[in-house]
Amino acid sequence: MSAQVDYAQAGELKFGQVGIANLRVRTLDPAQLAEEMRERVQRAPNLFARAAVVLDFGGLSKTPSLDEAQALVNGLREAGVLPVALAYGTKEIDALSQQLGLPLLAKFRAQYERADDAPPPAAAPAPARQPEPARAAEPPKPAAAPQGASPGLIQTAPVRSGQQVYAEQRDLTVLATVGAGAEVLADGSIHIYGALRGRALAGAQGNEGARIFCREFHAELVAVAGHYKVMEDIPADLRGKPVQVWLENGQLRLAALD
Repeated sequence: MSAQVDYAQAGELKFGQVGIANLRVRTLDPAQLAEEMRERVQRAPNLFARAAVVLDFGGLSKTPSLDEAQALVNGLREAGVLPVALAYGTKEIDALSQQLGLPLLAKFRAQYERADDAPPPAAAPAPARQPEPARAAEPPKPAAAPQGASPGLIQTAPVRSGQQVYAEQRDLTVLATVGAGAEVLADGSIHIYGALRGRALAGAQGNEGARIFCREFHAELVAVAGHYKVMEDIPADLRGKPVQVWLENGQLRLAALD
């Protein structure tokens, strides 16, 4: 009698959305880059300490040498984060990743190409009546959705610690709480009708017109099109209040909603 063969797999492999920080190198100075990252870790250790980081050399005029790249990887590790991959760019980057023993992630390169090289999304039509000059400094109001427009992704259950919800190519509406350690992302805007205690990242593919709205603000991190603020950077008088987050002239703005 032949022995019974066990075809059950010992491990199940799945692919899904993973929140990984992307460090786009604009000046190849390993010491300065490591020091900047060390400051981030010191300011927000719960967010950045031992965080996975993808290195993107697409902003440089030439590919770093192996010694330069290895010095950067070592410096970032000493600063408290863990470089886990290179963002795909060229054949030279491919070769460099093999020399470093790190994988390539094409997703991050594609995001930057859309954000940097593609024309910006068309702005919504300007209202017929312009705001009064005295009110120009007020935060922008959310625009009404066109009739028949998609409501986007609606999350009715609470987003708990360790969970991630991603709305690809649309807005995200959360009707419950986003807990500490949870993460919500959207290529469009994010609307949270409960408390925001975790992380919210709008405009994930580079849409600078995206915004974040929440009813009760206790965020660990908020970001629009890659521009972010962590809890330590957020004014204490906004905590617990209804808040709007948007991008203006390359700066992330936060204001209480009336």
